Amino acid sequence: MARAVSFRGITLGAPPEFGNHREGFDLFERWIQDLLKTYKLSSVIVGMEPIGHYWFSLARWLLDQGIEPVLVNPHLVKKNKENRDNTPSKSDHKDALVIVDMVKNGYYSPVRFHPEDYEELRILMANRETITKRLNAAVNQIHRWVDIVFPELRQVFKIVTCSSAIATLRLFPLLKEISRLDTEQVLAGWNQFVKRHAGVKRAELLISLAKTSVGTTQALHAYKLHLGQLIEEYDLAQRQLEQIE
Repeated sequence: MARAVSFRGITLGAPPEFGNHREGFDLFERWIQDLLKTYKLSSVIVGMEPIGHYWFSLARWLLDQGIEPVLVNPHLVKKNKENRDNTPSKSDHKDALVIVDMVKNGYYSPVRFHPEDYEELRILMANRETITKRLNAAVNQIHRWVDIVFPELRQVFKIVTCSSAIATLRLFPLLKEISRLDTEQVLAGWNQFVKRHAGVKRAELLISLAKTSVGTTQALHAYKLHLGQLIEEYDLAQRQLEQIE
């Protein structure tokens, strides 16, 4: 939604709605040119509220057209809503007029796009933060799973997400599967994923604890499926973090 006022604060033209694509931007530019011609004006400033990512494409496109884009503070937009009609109500039609009024009064800052190297770093850092949150969520869920299904695993591995512990969860997710194994089978399984595995004594302890565990014995099919998905999410997040680093 766009609104327009003159430098005296007089509302100009009918407000158009336009989409975030080339056809929409072309419509917006034609509307601007019609206003300049109709009201015999020579220049224009386009203000917008920098909420989320929605203003990026429009601001870059305006610069390419030689039109000055500026940003207004969203907090001040919220505070200025009552200036027009004495109500804090919100709508695209009203918000656009509040924004353009602020621009007319000089309450704006210029748009500054950073160099490409800096922008790349910002994108990578934001991506890294998102993936780290996903990884932490997966790790927390794995801890919860262990506490319910095989709490004694913590006696074998102090860190539940160490390579040997994850290998154990990957290969032998259920107590009954571990209970049927001998030491050699556990060691052979660890060797598939870990170069320096936990050793014979820990393999023996793992089997012994599995046979006397207080972990749940119900809904094991669902728990096994859930663990497999958690480990997939854990693996994916780890790979993606390595790419970003």
